[in-house]
Amino acid sequence: MMFGQREGKLRDGTTVMLRPMVKEDEEALYDFFTRLPIELLIFLRHNVKDRKIIHDWAQNLNYERVLPLLAFVEGKVVGNVTLHRVPHGWKRHIGRVRVVIDPQFQNRGLATLMLNEMVMLGHELGLEKLWGEIPLDSVAAIKACRNAGFSCKAVIEGMFKDARNQLIDALIVVCNLSSYFDFDNQSH
Repeated sequence: MMFGQREGKLRDGTTVMLRPMVKEDEEALYDFFTRLPIELLIFLRHNVKDRKIIHDWAQNLNYERVLPLLAFVEGKVVGNVTLHRVPHGWKRHIGRVRVVIDPQFQNRGLATLMLNEMVMLGHELGLEKLWGEIPLDSVAAIKACRNAGFSCKAVIEGMFKDARNQLIDALIVVCNLSSYFDFDNQSH
């Protein structure tokens, strides 16, 4: 693995440990997902309350395809950010980012901290852009993305369905890593 763990601080001073997921995190990740309310789970692509899915993720880690970064507070997972990559094709330069934060740790700076880490990792991995989709009404998520260098690029009406089966709009956010890290154009 090209990186290890990193310590960070939330706005309220809480210490958070960030590191890539390893096989031994299976139980802690499952515990994290079982604590989440349905309102958050509905936006995930998999039924994360199914123990088999989490087991498969833990046993078949492939950082080349999906890089899961976990946030721990006192040994408990409180945040999960994943970077999804494709090895070839027209999207090989783009990483898709997905973020899930424990409601008790929302609005405390954790999403921004984790997204900043993904921006650095994406750059180190040679990606040019990071891409995310978030519900348009998620003000805190939009703020976290903007704080981490993402900009709002498009709104797609009725893209998602919430827990009550209502259509909601999706906001596409993109972080252009090649310009974000382009220090050559700055005067010295």
